[in-house]
Amino acid sequence: MSIEELRALASNLRKEGLNAQQIADELSLSQDTITWLLTSTQSTDKPQDVRIGWRTIGVRPNRVAAIGAIMADVALEECGDRIDTVVGISINGVLFANEVASQLDCEVSIYRNVDGGPGHGSLSNKYGQVAGKRILIVDDVLSSGATMKKTIGWMREAGAEVALCMVLVNKTVRNEVEGVPLRGVIRAAVV
Repeated sequence: MSIEELRALASNLRKEGLNAQQIADELSLSQDTITWLLTSTQSTDKPQDVRIGWRTIGVRPNRVAAIGAIMADVALEECGDRIDTVVGISINGVLFANEVASQLDCEVSIYRNVDGGPGHGSLSNKYGQVAGKRILIVDDVLSSGATMKKTIGWMREAGAEVALCMVLVNKTVRNEVEGVPLRGVIRAAVV
């Protein structure tokens, strides 16, 4: 997809009412890239980013389950059976978190982003809670790490012990966020 096509797509999503965080989630791009697409002229330097398209996985529940099984296996390797709750960052981390929780036979929780910047959000009261629990945070893509960092902070404030962060694709060279180990099924870092 060309820059012009991405710019038009981001603009259309903005017109539909999505905020920068939601557009970044939808396009699997960093929020810096979304801001650049929506506000800059073509003469300004664009941020380095890698667009991750995982629709082939997302359209089939059995494929999401297979990725969830891989994530659960990695979580067992890192944490043993000491995870109480798997927290999915909405919207894209929720399906994977549900599968991981199913594989680990533990609670699942949903953390939704809200307006106010990356990581600003709230935990759904309809699912597992995190106070006093050892948790695993799951999302689809880690770009800058801003959302994960804020989510970790929110979980700690809520009384959780964050044991591990897991993503489908890590677009950085990072192996930890805020002192928490970070594991990606795939690393797609610009070199």
